Amino acid sequence: MVDEAVVRELLAAIPVGCTWVVPVHGADGEVTDFRIAATSDRIRDIFGRGTQRIDSLLGELYPSLRGGPLWTLYAEVLKTGVSGDMDEFRYEESREGVVAESRFEISVHRVLGGLLICWQRVDEHQRRLEHTEVLGSLGWSEFDLGTGGTDWSPGMYRIFERDTSEGPMPRTDQALAMLPEDRGIAEAAWQTLDSGATSDVTVRFRIAGRVKHLRILSDVARDAGGKPVKIYAVVQDVTARVDSRTEIESLSDRLRTREMTALAEHRLAGQLQSLIQPVPRSPFVLAGLEAMVSYLPAESAVQVGGDWYHAQTLPDGRVALAIGDVAGHGLEAASGMAHLRFALVAWLSIGICDPGELLRHMNRLCAQLGITGTALVAVYDPETRALPWARAGHLPPLLGRGGRATELDRPAGLLLGAEPDTAFPAAEARLEPGDLVLFFTDGLVERRHSEITDRSGEVREHLAAVSGSAEPDQLARIHRLLHAPSPDDDTCTLAVRVLI
Repeated sequence: MVDEAVVRELLAAIPVGCTWVVPVHGADGEVTDFRIAATSDRIRDIFGRGTQRIDSLLGELYPSLRGGPLWTLYAEVLKTGVSGDMDEFRYEESREGVVAESRFEISVHRVLGGLLICWQRVDEHQRRLEHTEVLGSLGWSEFDLGTGGTDWSPGMYRIFERDTSEGPMPRTDQALAMLPEDRGIAEAAWQTLDSGATSDVTVRFRIAGRVKHLRILSDVARDAGGKPVKIYAVVQDVTARVDSRTEIESLSDRLRTREMTALAEHRLAGQLQSLIQPVPRSPFVLAGLEAMVSYLPAESAVQVGGDWYHAQTLPDGRVALAIGDVAGHGLEAASGMAHLRFALVAWLSIGICDPGELLRHMNRLCAQLGITGTALVAVYDPETRALPWARAGHLPPLLGRGGRATELDRPAGLLLGAEPDTAFPAAEARLEPGDLVLFFTDGLVERRHSEITDRSGEVREHLAAVSGSAEPDQLARIHRLLHAPSPDDDTCTLAVRVLI
C-alpha cells in the first residue's frame, strides 16, 4: 500500500512541475478519470493552483484534456508502462485572465500504480525572450569554434533582415556586410576576447541597402583546459539611438553656431549703437535745460534694439529733443536707427526745425528703407519756454510739476513708414522753471509677459515724487528710480529739467 502522504510531502517540495495521479475506474473496470494524489506546490498550473488540487479529478479541472492527445498518452503509458513524451503540448483556455494558449513540454511515467507527470512550461520563457528581443532590438548568437556552426535567435534574423529558412548568416557574409572602416574595431574585439575579457563594441553593417549600427557584447566559453570552445554574443540594433544622438549633436552645433553668430551680431550692433549715439553717464546742460539719458537693453534679447534719442542745442538757441524706436532687433534695427538719427541731425543743420515737418521727412525715409518705427520730436524755446512737439505713433511725454505728473495732450500721428504721405500735426506745451519732462520708449512702461502689463502708473508716481522734491539732483534720482530693464524691449529715456 502506497503511503500517499509521503508522496505528497515529497512532490510538494521539489522545484519542478510534477504531479502524481492515480486512475479512477468505472463500474466496468475502465479508466474514467485520474485523481490528483500528489503535486508540486512551488511550480503551479496556469491558474496559479498548487497542492489545493489534491484529490481533484483531472477531467474536472481541465475538461478540454478529455479525449485529446495528452489524455490518450496517459492511458497508453498506464497500460503499457512505457514512458512517453510530448515536446510541445498546446493547452487552450477561454477563461478571462488566463493566457489563451500555453505550451508545455511533458513527460509521463508509470510510477507506484499511477502516473508521474512532469511538465515544463515553454511558452512563458520563449515569450519573454521574444518580447525582450523585440522591445530591446536584441538578438543572440552562439558560435561553436569546434564545429564552426552558428545558432541564432529570432532577434538576429530581424536585425539582419534575413529569412529564418536561410539559417544564420555565414561569418564570411557577415564580414562582407561590415563597413571596411570598422573592421579594425572587430579585430580589436577579437583581441579583447583572446585576453579573457568581455568585448563591447559598436560596429556598422550595411544591411538591406542601409547602414545599421550594431552594439555587440561578446564572451568566450572555455573547456577545462582553458581552450575557447564557444563564443556567445548579444547584438543590439542601436541605429535609432545613434541617429538621435547624431541629430542632437548636429542641432547643438547649429544652435551653438547660431548663438555665436547672434552674440557677434549683438556685439557689432552694440558697438554701432555706441558710435551712433553715445549715452552720457551724467546729466548735461542744454540751453535753459538740464538733461539726462538712460539706455537699457532688454533682459531676454540677445540682439540690440532700435531705440534712439537726440538732444542738441541749435544755432538759434532753441533745443531739439527727439526719441524713437525702430521695429525689430539686431543690425537691421541698428542700421534703421542710424539712418533716422543722422538724417534728423542733417535736417536740423539746414534749418528744418518744425517737429511736424521733421517727422514727415522721417516718414518718407522709412518708407524708402522699408522699415517702421515710432518717433517723437520736440523743439524747446528757452526764451518763451514753449515746447512744440509732434509724434509718429509714439507715447507722449510726461510732465512732472509740483508733485504731480501728467501726460501732455497728444496730437494725432501715424507710425513711421505706415503711410508714405501723411501729416504730423504738432501740439504745444508751456513749461515752467523746475518742470521735469520725461521722453521714453515703450520698454519703460510695457511688460508683455508679466502680470503687470503697464507700468505707466508707477512711472508717473516716481516722476511726481521727484518733481515735488527740492533736491538738486532730480535727474539722477529719476534715473535711479526708472533704471529697470524690460524683459522684452530695450528702454531709452530722455529726462529734462527746466532751469530758468
